[in-house]
Amino acid sequence: MVTLETFNGQTPAWCPGCGNFAILKTFKEMLVELQLEPHQFTVVSGIGQAAKLPHYTRGNTFNGLHGRALPVATGIRLANHAMPVIVTTGDGDCYGEGGNHLLAAMRRNINVKLLVHDNQIYGLTKGQPSPTSGEGTRARNVPAGVISNQFNPMALAVALDCGFAARAFAGDTTHLKDLMQKAMNHQGFALIDILQPCVTFNKVNTYQWYRERVYHLEPDYNPEDRNAAFSRALEWGDRIPIGVIYRNNRPPFEARVPMLAAGPLVHQTFDPSKVEGTLQDFY
Repeated sequence: MVTLETFNGQTPAWCPGCGNFAILKTFKEMLVELQLEPHQFTVVSGIGQAAKLPHYTRGNTFNGLHGRALPVATGIRLANHAMPVIVTTGDGDCYGEGGNHLLAAMRRNINVKLLVHDNQIYGLTKGQPSPTSGEGTRARNVPAGVISNQFNPMALAVALDCGFAARAFAGDTTHLKDLMQKAMNHQGFALIDILQPCVTFNKVNTYQWYRERVYHLEPDYNPEDRNAAFSRALEWGDRIPIGVIYRNNRPPFEARVPMLAAGPLVHQTFDPSKVEGTLQDFY
């Protein structure tokens, strides 16, 4: 039987008080409740503070390049769609450098679970604004303040008919774990945007700032109502909804790939003769 100790990895090097600690602990608790052994899942990451999470737990891991976690996760999932694949990343890594890959993953509806540690700042590289930084945010490299519109991942997810789009708060770990479990059980791409305070570089979006604004979606809220979901996705400021913003039942990408009907590629027999005719076309 797996326990929290089963997933002990390296000692975290995050700043004391960082919201990443709560995400890591909740992630491990979710794995324990699902009774997944370390060899039964894969965690993929890019570059950044959030991308260090695979080092701080135990399991199959792959650290990719900045912003490139999703294409790697897609390849792993297509090679073995019997294994759960989870991506852990940050708002800069995923919404900045990796924005184009996010669009492709949502459109494909690949059955990958994406956990975005959204602290609205670049934490690893010392506090530059990220795509989710609010307009007017001041930093060392933008002393006059951010002039670009704030990126809204939930609105993008609804617009692209993302299979599962949820927002969580690192200060509410019970709710976060529930969302993680729902994402893992969803058949298709799942995005959880986790509002995660950066206690060192972001002095605006603090734990207190979030607690004064976040609220749970009502029990009778219907995440399959796309129009209502888009309205909630646009809600930001004095009130910020957390929960499953949008969900649909589109078949996952793997279910629509004919070659996977016979089972995971890693379990299929390799037969070069099947491609000889195709190769002849290139001679």
